Amino acid sequence: MSIFTSSTLPLAESLTLSHLATTNGHYSRIRAWGSFGFIVASFGFGFVFDLLGIQHLLVTLLITQVLIFIFSYGIPEKAYERGESVNLRFFNILKNNEVICLLSSCALMVTSHGLLYNFFSIYLDEEGYTRSAIGFLWSLGVICEIIVFLSMPKILKFFNFKQILMISLFIAVIRFFIIGNYVDFLILIILAQMMHAFTFGAFHVASIEMVNKFFPGKNHAKGQALYNSITYGVGGALGGLGGGFIIQTYSASSAFLLSALFPLLGFVIVAFGIKSNKFNAKLFS
Repeated sequence: MSIFTSSTLPLAESLTLSHLATTNGHYSRIRAWGSFGFIVASFGFGFVFDLLGIQHLLVTLLITQVLIFIFSYGIPEKAYERGESVNLRFFNILKNNEVICLLSSCALMVTSHGLLYNFFSIYLDEEGYTRSAIGFLWSLGVICEIIVFLSMPKILKFFNFKQILMISLFIAVIRFFIIGNYVDFLILIILAQMMHAFTFGAFHVASIEMVNKFFPGKNHAKGQALYNSITYGVGGALGGLGGGFIIQTYSASSAFLLSALFPLLGFVIVAFGIKSNKFNAKLFS
């Protein structure tokens, strides 16, 4: 299924950013609807499956995919103008040191989150957290993420995208250090989950916009596809597989503590490898 559906996300991101370039809209406010959908699916389908049984999961997913297929016909195509800067070759863009730094730092960030998405619930369960508490903690993170998405236009009045990316990476270091060291303190775990607003929400908006800047014109879709492949593909796989190995060899707390080093390295790479003056928020409004 992933072979046929993985391309839809970068294409949708590219089309969205292309249309927003000619309007006063903000990507973050559109992306917030994905988080709303996550909450609706998590809670709504959860109740449905409790009533009807988990065997209806595949049918539900099929209906969802059919609806996406139908709605995709309503997405307008982007018209490229002759004067648009589309002459840069894709592989020449890849040679840019700043592009390498951006993709590397994003992959490092998602590597730590690969561990989180795969093992956080198991980790909490083994530490004595109830299923309802685990569900609450995940929902809290997504709610905070939505708040940041909706607030991003105001945030961009004070910070550019490089600064937002650096702040997100730094907060991720704190978040994973807390998870690895203080899992017994519920209030600190709640705080760590609230940090999801930055370690995913703000990070995602900043990275998507920066990729959009580096891959102009007809390179938009390729750039977004490359970003998703390297960060969520390679980074996510390394986080999941590597995290599982460390958990088996040592412990879950050790794995989460170690994962704090990845965004720390990403922070250093962004700080010294990417120029701030290219990412003024006004360029993206």
